[in-house]
Amino acid sequence: MHDRVILRIGTKMLIPFILVFALYVQFHGDYGPGGGFQAGVIFAAAFVLYALVFGLESATKALPHKVVYVLAALGVMIYAGTGYVTMALGGDFLDYNVLANDPHHGQHYGILAVELGVVTTVFGVMVAVFYAFAGRGRAER
Repeated sequence: MHDRVILRIGTKMLIPFILVFALYVQFHGDYGPGGGFQAGVIFAAAFVLYALVFGLESATKALPHKVVYVLAALGVMIYAGTGYVTMALGGDFLDYNVLANDPHHGQHYGILAVELGVVTTVFGVMVAVFYAFAGRGRAER
C-alpha cells in the first residue's frame, strides 16, 4: 500500500484537472473542436487512471457496473428524448429551432442537450469496455 504513495497522490492531484478539461471540451464543442464524444472519452480516461492506480475493486465500488450500464442507456434516452421533445413542440425530429423563441437559442439548447446525451453514453460505454477487459470478461450483474 505504501509503495505507491507518490503515484497515488499524483493521481489524486491530476484527476480533477482531467475532469475540468473534459468539461471544457464538452462545453466548448459548440464553438470549436470537441464535444460530447471527446469529453466522454476524457471523463472515462480519468476514471481508468483511477482504476489503474487504486485497483479495479476500488473503482467498481466508486462506480458500480449497474451504474455504468444505466449511464450508457441514459445518454441514448437523452439524445432521443431531445428529438421527441422537438417533435412534441411541432418541429421535426431534432429540429432545435422550436426549443426557444429565437431559433439561434433553440439551436444552442438542442446541441447542449444532444451533447449531454453523447457524453453520458460515451462515458458509460468506455468504462463498461474497460471493466470487461480489466475484469477479464467477468462482468458483475
